Amino acid sequence: MRKFGFVIIITATMMLSACGVLDEVNNSLDYVNEAQSYIDSLSEFGAEAPQLVQDAALDPDARVELENQINTLVGEIEEFNAIEPPSLAEDIHQNVVSKNEVLLNEVNQVMDNGELVLEKFENSEIMNTVNDVTLLLDKVENLEL
Repeated sequence: MRKFGFVIIITATMMLSACGVLDEVNNSLDYVNEAQSYIDSLSEFGAEAPQLVQDAALDPDARVELENQINTLVGEIEEFNAIEPPSLAEDIHQNVVSKNEVLLNEVNQVMDNGELVLEKFENSEIMNTVNDVTLLLDKVENLEL
């Protein structure tokens, strides 16, 4: 009877350990998916923004579109920063959050009362920082799960 109880305890312990590992793998996969979505958004912004900046100089509608994209980008940055990364990605996530904070500061410098100051945007480091963040996030895709 004692042996049977011992076997049950060992089996239960092994199952609980397996659940913990499975949870970590699932959290890691979720994080990689969220990071990939964020990479895609940043890449899209990086691809579209230069043309929108040129168009915004001549077209008020393009300026509004650029402002909307910047506001969307700010929301996505804040959302990504709030993610709780798996232990495997903590260092990378912290690096991305640091770069995101720089990006948010740069965005705040080119906005005046919620409106884009085009000249400030053209002279900012926003596009370089977007590229830096994208490069950091590419490391997430290479995480060993």
